[in-house]
Amino acid sequence: MDDVSGEERLARAALTCVAEPGDPVMGALLRVCPPAEIVAALVQGRVPVPATGPAGAAGPGRDRLPGWDRDRPPEQGLDRPLERDPGGLPRRDWDGLPGLDRSRLPGLDRGSRPELERALRRWAGRLGEAPAEPDLDAWRRAGIRLVCPGDAEWPGQLEVLGDARPWGLWVRGSGDLRYACLRSVSIVGTRSATAYGSHVCTEMAATLAERGWTVVSGGAFGIDGCAHRGVIGADGVTIAVLACGVDRDYPPGHHGLFRAMRARGATVSEWPPGRMPTRPGFLVRNRVIAALSRGTIVVEAARRSGALNTARHARDQGRPLMAVPGPVTSGLSAGCHEIIRDWGAICVTGARDVTEVLSFPGDEVPDRARGPVLPRDALDPVMRQVLEAVPARAGRGPARIAVVAGVGFDTAMRCLGALAAAGFVERTDRGWRMRSGAAGHDRG
Repeated sequence: MDDVSGEERLARAALTCVAEPGDPVMGALLRVCPPAEIVAALVQGRVPVPATGPAGAAGPGRDRLPGWDRDRPPEQGLDRPLERDPGGLPRRDWDGLPGLDRSRLPGLDRGSRPELERALRRWAGRLGEAPAEPDLDAWRRAGIRLVCPGDAEWPGQLEVLGDARPWGLWVRGSGDLRYACLRSVSIVGTRSATAYGSHVCTEMAATLAERGWTVVSGGAFGIDGCAHRGVIGADGVTIAVLACGVDRDYPPGHHGLFRAMRARGATVSEWPPGRMPTRPGFLVRNRVIAALSRGTIVVEAARRSGALNTARHARDQGRPLMAVPGPVTSGLSAGCHEIIRDWGAICVTGARDVTEVLSFPGDEVPDRARGPVLPRDALDPVMRQVLEAVPARAGRGPARIAVVAGVGFDTAMRCLGALAAAGFVERTDRGWRMRSGAAGHDRG
């Protein structure tokens, strides 16, 4: 699938700033309206017009997004009731908008119209927070990219979220998100982990990483941190889904952990750079943790633990749900025992149990110690161009690699992530270089 246009990427970046993740009204609008049309409608103080052709084909031309003034209020003033739609139809005739299928857009039906108006006013009031193209360029230089539906790096399993699918994901790190999540498992649990839970989690995560599995978690203290550290200790790939901007390391005590994680994996967020975490945000992001992986493991959790919220999302998404049993005297394992007893979670005691639950026929476990898991000749032409631009010893920055390879920056970052996941290249403090032991294989 081709990468999305610069216009759509800029529009989706704006949507991550104006609409809360998982907002059902925004999700319904995106089903029938191109992102650029929604942003243009907010700027102009009107109702977005559903696409009249194939999904995403209609909407504004490029001249209706670039150059919009973020400090200028919407033209029609969404602080007062909308009187007319873009075609000049009175409010009472909204139901007659061409191409409008109310069954596909609940936010525009007669009973929910006040909800839509409130949402439009709320989003329009936040337009000043939306980034412009120079902001996206600055974030790219800082190693932060926006991955959108339609990008080659977009994980297809997020489609299970339906209207709650992220508008886009901000990603920081060298790992290719889609590739990493093809064989991934999420591990969650309490922040107040016991020595027993920490030991079981670390060992399980390390063994899964050695067998080629990516581990997804939330980057928090306790079980999350043990899962990430276990993977890093095994030289594997791990992903943290954050409830704040990826430019912030939260909790701050995990600064070193996040830095190590981004060397081969990534930190991911639905919230734009600069956004601080909020209590509701931790629960909202849990649906993404569950959706990014083939299954979810709860290692240690009390009955009211937030980890059970992730478990509930995994169950509702139809993904395998697993739990590690603990001492019957420990309240921190009561939640695990409950989901085994009442939710049908599968009892697992180690990585072998997990892989038996999640592995499909034909699954092959790549041996990371042997270098690239794909032969160089299997790479597509653009990927080979980028690989040729990566030096064998000294590091080189992604912007320079893009110039040498003759490709765009976003394409270079996508290819570098995929090449890193395949074992060809690695990221260092001085930039990208050929992975040790792979240079001779690749250049020969």
